[in-house]
Amino acid sequence: MPEPILIFLRGFLIGLSIAAPVGPIGVLCIRRTLAEGKLTGFLSGMGAATADMVYGAIAAFGLTMVTDLLVGNAVWLKIIGGGFLLYLGVKTFLEKPADHAAHVNKGGYLGAYFSTFFLTITNPMTILSFAAIFAGTMYIGSTAMPTVLVAGVFAGSACWWLALSFGVGSMRERLTPSRMAWINRISGAVIITFGLTALFS
Repeated sequence: MPEPILIFLRGFLIGLSIAAPVGPIGVLCIRRTLAEGKLTGFLSGMGAATADMVYGAIAAFGLTMVTDLLVGNAVWLKIIGGGFLLYLGVKTFLEKPADHAAHVNKGGYLGAYFSTFFLTITNPMTILSFAAIFAGTMYIGSTAMPTVLVAGVFAGSACWWLALSFGVGSMRERLTPSRMAWINRISGAVIITFGLTALFS
């Protein structure tokens, strides 16, 4: 198999493995899919996939100055990210389920995308995860190889969010308003917990 394809597949598996564990972004994506539809859930995931790609590029191309800046400001990034998680958690917990399908405008789609991008990019531990993984995965040589690796990371992360949003979206029709209310409360409580953990860790 040609080397660029192998490098891409490695990146794909890295992106998939980093995206798959269900954290605050996963909970948010699931809840938005159930409440607002597959596209909103998918775009929420794509915000996280884009941030993963950015951090992957920083690690792959060895941009140590940017890495040091992010890690050096880890406390402030945790405060900002944790505070935003608390806001989203409380908003989700208190939100009443709609009795009909909502129309999501372009601004709503953009908000879904950028909110998860912001949450993921304010987690400096992500860059350390990528740096540790890439240390054993990186191809040393042509600058084209890191580009292929980062493209694989984005593709792997994007495929996970596509599968999650459309898999969860298939169950949307079975939800009653009372069940959706409980999903909002449970999702909100979980997101609040993640926010508090980020603030006090």
